[in-house]
Amino acid sequence: MDMGDRSQCGLIGNYILGPRIGSGSFAVVWRSRHRHSGMEVAVKEIDKKQLSPKVADNLLKEISILGNIRHPNIIRLFEAIETEDRIYLVLEYCDGGDLAAYIHRRGKVSEAVVRHFMRQLAGGLKVLHENRLIHRDLKPQNLLLSTTEVTPLLKIGDFGFARYLTAQGLADTLCGSPLYMAPEIIQNKKYDGKADLWSVGAILFQLVTGKPPFDGDSQLQVLRRTIIANPIRKI
Repeated sequence: MDMGDRSQCGLIGNYILGPRIGSGSFAVVWRSRHRHSGMEVAVKEIDKKQLSPKVADNLLKEISILGNIRHPNIIRLFEAIETEDRIYLVLEYCDGGDLAAYIHRRGKVSEAVVRHFMRQLAGGLKVLHENRLIHRDLKPQNLLLSTTEVTPLLKIGDFGFARYLTAQGLADTLCGSPLYMAPEIIQNKKYDGKADLWSVGAILFQLVTGKPPFDGDSQLQVLRRTIIANPIRKI
């Protein structure tokens, strides 16, 4: 059965699947609830047959990371359920959507609201870096909001690219989203947790102005503009 056609009354573990609230190339997200407590959750259903070895490895690392981190500003993984052909991630449900949708609805936001979001993003990021973790894909689409209020609780989500830093404290894999990617990543330089801070700066710019700091007609054009505006200099 296609994941998009799954009955809304399906049961996975102790969770009753409700309406579909998101989908991707190999996953569907269902708004769901615990059948005993009634707690609302988001169940991410992943088709194992659609996963490349690299994506499967990223998924296992994401499960491991989220299983070991607890913070109000980081999305919580309650449990992971595996069947013969599926993996289900039971995550916190965030009724407010993501920060990208928030900015799209409201445009640029007030300084007070910007401070509200930046404080929370910094709090979650501080915990990640204290645990020698880098997220590597911070962007408004991966920052989830607890409610639709003006100042909701912000939670860092989507840890598919997150990694523990090596003993040398550096990484060198090209990954992330071009609009929010640090120049050192684009240029295949070694990088550390400071690359996440570049992404935070790009998000801050978008909150204040209503648009990202760089744009272009293609990803390549965005990358070129980012590098030209911010050349890597040896100090």
